[in-house]
Amino acid sequence: MVRNLSADVYGMTTAPTITPERSSQVTRKTYPNYKVIVLNDDFNTFQHVAECLMKYIPGMSGDRAWDLTNQVHYEGQAIVWVGPQEPAELYHQQLRRAGLTMAPLEAA
Repeated sequence: MVRNLSADVYGMTTAPTITPERSSQVTRKTYPNYKVIVLNDDFNTFQHVAECLMKYIPGMSGDRAWDLTNQVHYEGQAIVWVGPQEPAELYHQQLRRAGLTMAPLEAA
């Protein structure tokens, strides 16, 4: 018979270890969305801004592009797209390369 020496030495008996129950719920943390913001400037035409929005922002309709272009002109800026960081960086870069004045990307 094998004996538990530490139990004999310390006068203890072995007992099952009780561990606290772990929650089975998983907390998912979502990545933040990013805002692509076009700023007003003195050199891009309404036509150019609207065309760029339709060309580079997926699903952008002509009417929505013109509404946003007017917002850029009259309010100084417009959020033209909100979503995950990687596509936000792509659209921001494409619009900037097309000559639009862009605000830095910011978390939504």
